[in-house]
Amino acid sequence: MTLDEPMPVVIVAGLHAEARRAAVEQLLREVPGSVALHHDLSASPAGAVRRSVRDSTGESGRGEIPLVNDCACCALRVDLVPELERLADSGLTRLAVVELWDSVEPRGMAEVTAAHGGGTFRLTNVLTAVDPALALACLSNGDDLAEAGLAAAATDRRTVGDAFARQLEYAPVLAVADSATAGPDDLALLRQLHPTAQHVEIASGRLGAAAVAGFDVDAAAAAQHPACARLPHDCDEHGISTLVWRRRRPFHAGRLYDALEDLCCAAARSRGRFWLADRPDHLLAWDAAGGALCVESAGPWMAALPDAAWEMMPPERRTAATVDWHPEHGDRCQHLVFTSPGLDRAGLLALLDSCLLTDDEWACGPGAWSRPTGFDELLDPVA
Repeated sequence: MTLDEPMPVVIVAGLHAEARRAAVEQLLREVPGSVALHHDLSASPAGAVRRSVRDSTGESGRGEIPLVNDCACCALRVDLVPELERLADSGLTRLAVVELWDSVEPRGMAEVTAAHGGGTFRLTNVLTAVDPALALACLSNGDDLAEAGLAAAATDRRTVGDAFARQLEYAPVLAVADSATAGPDDLALLRQLHPTAQHVEIASGRLGAAAVAGFDVDAAAAAQHPACARLPHDCDEHGISTLVWRRRRPFHAGRLYDALEDLCCAAARSRGRFWLADRPDHLLAWDAAGGALCVESAGPWMAALPDAAWEMMPPERRTAATVDWHPEHGDRCQHLVFTSPGLDRAGLLALLDSCLLTDDEWACGPGAWSRPTGFDELLDPVA
């Protein structure tokens, strides 16, 4: 980096605090002149967020900032950009390492950093630090973050499993801790959850290069959108399985709703997109971890839009729809992915298929599809 270049910024996330701190310390050792910025949200119930700044020799600054709208993450966002600008203006920081607090997800911070960088600093990558031996336990943990003392705000309703999954699947680089208790099944789980991620061992000496490899915030957001998400492929290794289920026919809303609990508990992690017969225009997102399921509308299917509206959609959406187009249903499809140890493939396939419309129901049309269903309350809570 020359003096007239923007200061590189890397974000390091992770619920596994020891692995995250080890990754940050490794970066400070590998990159001379690097500085780590950390906002500790553990004191947020008392009304403040603690900020610390350190380099390879130790802590060089500390302060407190008040909460914004009773939200610790909001305070972090407000304080992050001025702190990065201050580090960039000094001309002494060769790499700014933003170490996120335990449950903070990297996507929001990455988008804030990318949007405000301008010519003084630029986001060069996002890393999630992980201890492979703890991955399954975190992913399967259905406790609320508040119960674990990890909530980022009083209104934070996420679970441990949900937060961990989002941290893991957003970052293009996983900084992997050397764990004596991790087995090949733990590493297989990481690979199947995020098959496109680059795995870099924290102590390998390659973390500094990964930190400045480059990051496309728009591509990262598109990869998380249910319509064009880069979902895992079918796989079975070391006792960890990923089942990819794809169908064209719509779900019978009543039967699917009745099966939600069994489907949600069938795997440590499941996600994807689906459609209901009585909501043919709505692309629905499926996101489950730790036994907790989130189902929500992710906008219209491209097939439900007039031709003129296609040009207003992001290119990733148009490309995904074109590649997956069906002459009868357009881009409407069932695409769900389940990842877990001990996955009952046959039972899961049978249950999913049993929730689809039958030939007779499809031929009879909407009159054969019982209403209302539980999805009416789930997706239209105000109605």
